[in-house]
Amino acid sequence: MRAYGRRKVLALAAGVLAAATACTGNAPAEPSKAAATSSVSASPSPSAPSTAVTRAEAADEFFKFTATDDALRAPSELQGRLDLELKDVVTGGQAPLTAAAFLSHDFAPPRYRWGTPKLFVPRFAPEERAPWFSALATRDGSPTLLTFTKSDRWRLSSAAELLPGQEVPEIQLDAEGYATALAPDDKTVTISPQFMGPVHASVAETGSAGVTAGLLAAGPYTTDVAEQIASLREKAKNDGFSYDSIFSADNYPVYALRAKDGGALIQYSLSRTTSTTTKTAEDDYIPVPEQARWAITTPVLRRSLKLVETHQYATVVPPLKAPAAAPVIAHDGALTRASGQ
Repeated sequence: MRAYGRRKVLALAAGVLAAATACTGNAPAEPSKAAATSSVSASPSPSAPSTAVTRAEAADEFFKFTATDDALRAPSELQGRLDLELKDVVTGGQAPLTAAAFLSHDFAPPRYRWGTPKLFVPRFAPEERAPWFSALATRDGSPTLLTFTKSDRWRLSSAAELLPGQEVPEIQLDAEGYATALAPDDKTVTISPQFMGPVHASVAETGSAGVTAGLLAAGPYTTDVAEQIASLREKAKNDGFSYDSIFSADNYPVYALRAKDGGALIQYSLSRTTSTTTKTAEDDYIPVPEQARWAITTPVLRRSLKLVETHQYATVVPPLKAPAAAPVIAHDGALTRASGQ
């Protein structure tokens, strides 16, 4: 399986693109490389400060990702498609989400139609070892915020769809159109990027009763989740089970862009681990949710059930000079692991 390198996949992707107009069903019609690049201006003039990644390079990497990802998702004789996705195409929270997409769809995961991206490329020092950039593009018609990061090569790290009625804030750009990345401990915003994940985890677990109450706006991915957990915990107790659901920031990366108003657009991931165990007789079976049947084939379990979800978010954090509850503007997530006995 390892005999196939990224060059092989890109060659296959080129063939996919060449035949795009002849495809039917859910096969994506990829934007051309020229179209992807047209949304950004030319590289900075020679007098402009150098940067670890130019806007033109970012556009090119977006094009390569959409072509490669589609080629690997398309049914083919190429062996080890999931291995190649995990090795060469995705990282961070996208790794478990991509693996689950393949495994839960019998290795025929959904394929996407991508629109031309609007790029947000931070200006990094040339010696930056882990540059990154974000892109706002339609994915099957839905505006989606993506972030790509580079180690040995560029990979997709985060993808979250804008929620209904939400928009990406105006990003602060310099004279050449480059954005500014915030340091993890930036103190000019109401929630420093390094604390974004833990704060969200706390609100999702404790809602309006916790010490982080008021830092995030109420909604379906914050206070509503806490209410759901409390309700399910009480129901499980009455039914003779124990139930708990914990959010964790783990070691997922966080990406923050300076907004024009002085605030920040922060992108991050959380895992959610939900555990249910029996407390009474062994005939009190635990039902396995339908969405977990790809990982657990039996409809019920006798003793315990553990479900792990991976969620990716984008939140707009206000500047410290104008404090307010930060709204979650984008989300994507899925069940990524399930086990029990």
